[in-house]
Amino acid sequence: MTQPVKLIEVKEGILEDDGKVAASLRADLQTRETFLLNLMASPGAGKTSLVLHTIKTLRNKLEICVVEADIDSTVDAEAVANEGISAVQLRTGGFCHVDAAMMREGIAAFGDKKCDMIILENVGNLVCPAEFDTGAHKNVMILSIPEGDDKPLKYPLMFSICDAVLINKMDYIGLSDFDMEKLTERIHRLNPNAEIFRISCRTGEGIDAWSEWLFREVCNFRNSKL
Repeated sequence: MTQPVKLIEVKEGILEDDGKVAASLRADLQTRETFLLNLMASPGAGKTSLVLHTIKTLRNKLEICVVEADIDSTVDAEAVANEGISAVQLRTGGFCHVDAAMMREGIAAFGDKKCDMIILENVGNLVCPAEFDTGAHKNVMILSIPEGDDKPLKYPLMFSICDAVLINKMDYIGLSDFDMEKLTERIHRLNPNAEIFRISCRTGEGIDAWSEWLFREVCNFRNSKL
């Protein structure tokens, strides 16, 4: 059953220390036993498609809630709500990122609802979101094949802070000169521990492997509290 979408107009608290707010938010999430995933990517890389695939794969194992962040519109939150998942839309009104203070406001909109995992679909770009701590337990990014294999050279911070990188639109790879070996080397030069998943949100390739990894991370988070 479609869920109602809550819309929150957020403005950046420029005087707040993002790191302190993020640490406080993580402590609160620990108490609530809620795992927070920060999903980042360029516009059109497949963030919402991945969120919907992840919901379908894990909804019988986890109570999932979603926070969608955009400069404007509620399109993505409505797509999530149509799957019967509780969704909150953060409309940033010009800010190209989400910080911990914004995220705290978004999470508060769920009220007393129990969320095993909250997925934040961050604002679409590879610069600003990498610079702010959202309070997430894991940071993940999507790079799509049409974007090219040189993006770690152009946006090193994004690739440096992510626990996993998902290479989406693998069904396009035969139509391009995308070099997976070069990409992998570039990512691991910046971030040796980054997990890399090859996926296609159109064909479903790699979605199970991604979902299994994510479920293990949520379980590890839960076990750390025991």
